[in-house]
Amino acid sequence: MSAFDLIYDAVRRIPRGKVASYGQIAALAGNPRWSRVVGYALHVNPDPSDVPCYRVVTKDGRLSEAFAFGGINVQRELLERDGVEFDGEGRVMMEKYRWRP
Repeated sequence: MSAFDLIYDAVRRIPRGKVASYGQIAALAGNPRWSRVVGYALHVNPDPSDVPCYRVVTKDGRLSEAFAFGGINVQRELLERDGVEFDGEGRVMMEKYRWRP
């Protein structure tokens, strides 16, 4: 199984209404040093309807400026549809919405 397959499998497990950080997905995929690999894999995600890459954010809840499927506003809209809330600075409230597998 490739690194991308491992990453996509981990992202598929994030439930609706929760988010995970790039580092968290890297660790779940088998290598905690793969945070940048996770970012690249999500940027080239071939099937966003199957791999909900919008549920991956930075460790402090910031959205991705490089969100590949419509930009930061689309990522926020998708998360809000999932029921995720944001603080006054536009960050996901990680203490409430971080996925804990």
